[in-house]
Amino acid sequence: MENKITKEKIEKYSKLTSNALEIVKKSIIKGKEKHAKEIIDMVSNYLSDSQHFKKKEDYVNAFAALNYAHGWLDSGVRLDIFKVNNDKLFTIK
Repeated sequence: MENKITKEKIEKYSKLTSNALEIVKKSIIKGKEKHAKEIIDMVSNYLSDSQHFKKKEDYVNAFAALNYAHGWLDSGVRLDIFKVNNDKLFTIK
């Protein structure tokens, strides 16, 4: 049943995105701090939203929030706000 959104899948991707968030916090390109803060705040909010939906057993919205969160991280990488080299966690040019 890989095509189902489960509590376990939410937990797996929540950890993955949380780890990616911690990496970007240490990888802000000098002069991009303002934009980095905006992205980090958005990711943190979406992670929080995901946990809220998970507690309500609304796994579809929990998973959607995680996808938005990670999309923000990838956007920051692609826009040269964060300097990372982990192509397993991020979409790197």
